Amino acid sequence: MATSESTATSPRSRVSARIAGITPSATLAVDAKAKALKAQGRPVIGFGAGQPDFPTPDHIVEAAAAAVHERVNHGYTAAAGLPELREAIAAKTLRDSGFECDASQVLVTNGGKQAVYSAFATLLDPGDEVLLLAPYWTTYPESITLAGGVPVQVTADDSTDYLVGVEQLEAARTERTKVLLFNSPSNPTGSVYPREQVEAIGRWAVEHGIWVVTDEIYEHLVYDGATAESMPVVVPELADQTLILNGVAKTYSMTGWRVGWIVGPQDVIKAAASFQSHLCGNVANVSQRAALAAVAGPLDVVERMRASFDVRRKKIVSMLSEIPGVHCPTPRGAFYAYPSVKALLGKEIRGERPADTVALADLILREVEVAIVPGEAFGTPGYFRFSYALAEEDLVEGVSRVASLLSEAR
Repeated sequence: MATSESTATSPRSRVSARIAGITPSATLAVDAKAKALKAQGRPVIGFGAGQPDFPTPDHIVEAAAAAVHERVNHGYTAAAGLPELREAIAAKTLRDSGFECDASQVLVTNGGKQAVYSAFATLLDPGDEVLLLAPYWTTYPESITLAGGVPVQVTADDSTDYLVGVEQLEAARTERTKVLLFNSPSNPTGSVYPREQVEAIGRWAVEHGIWVVTDEIYEHLVYDGATAESMPVVVPELADQTLILNGVAKTYSMTGWRVGWIVGPQDVIKAAASFQSHLCGNVANVSQRAALAAVAGPLDVVERMRASFDVRRKKIVSMLSEIPGVHCPTPRGAFYAYPSVKALLGKEIRGERPADTVALADLILREVEVAIVPGEAFGTPGYFRFSYALAEEDLVEGVSRVASLLSEAR
């Protein structure tokens, strides 16, 4: 009886353990901190957010403006996405990656983040393991855990340009392994897997019956002759056990429009659409109309943005590489540099000896007002992620400040 009374009167947490266990997005937190300081009049330069600094192209904005006035866009539409957008995404996927699919194999989601979570919510049962290549994007492990899965980190470092090999994957595989999460070009490293390595990993996944969730959102942002190889194109036998994630955010500078998608086998897409019908229903119709104009339109504006990123990429790598104690591999994709600063940890800088990159990033923000995301957020302490999706003059000024501070390390 006493036990029952004790149980009945025991306090309950106001927030579920599942939600309380989520780590907030470190990249958005750094960006918010930088913006807050700027609002106070501080000359902060932020390298945190992975957001293009270009405006959304005019033809896309105009399509959205026209859509606002169309009565058909004022009500509910199909949860899986506007039929014409699903058709356009299927055509765009074939055009850009060579993967052929039907519109019925496409689910339109509220941005890439929902695509990530929905993919795992649809595939995973409690306890299923997901091989998570590190450094990884901060949202990946949280989405896996929320879906009941277990992220199993497989780490590569700057000595291999952050590329994981089949031997590492095999060493991490267990009888509970169900999914491999693959991202190339990579956030946060900018690394791009060469075709032969994509093929080797794909054939390993086929051999062991492992699903692949491949995030291809940076597919158009490649440099130095690199190509973004789509794994189910390189290994066609993998198509029936692959989900492709993508969206308009990075390619078309549409981060705020919140349109992503999943491409995969019809039965899995149907199940994911059923989940979405209860979770949120359709993505905002005006955003879908804007996305339709983006994916069905020309790529010339995309190429201009890519060329600008390339100039900044070369500049930031050159500047970071000149800082003593910093090792910066040259990224061949996305818009991130991911230098190692391990050699600087524990050294004295302005009276402090930061023991990790969280402390070093905090010191940099306080002393020279530059916001950087530490590697702990991406599963690999000892590194920084610099997004070079900002004006070149800000890039040069920001890295110069960091270089000046770090040159004091003793």
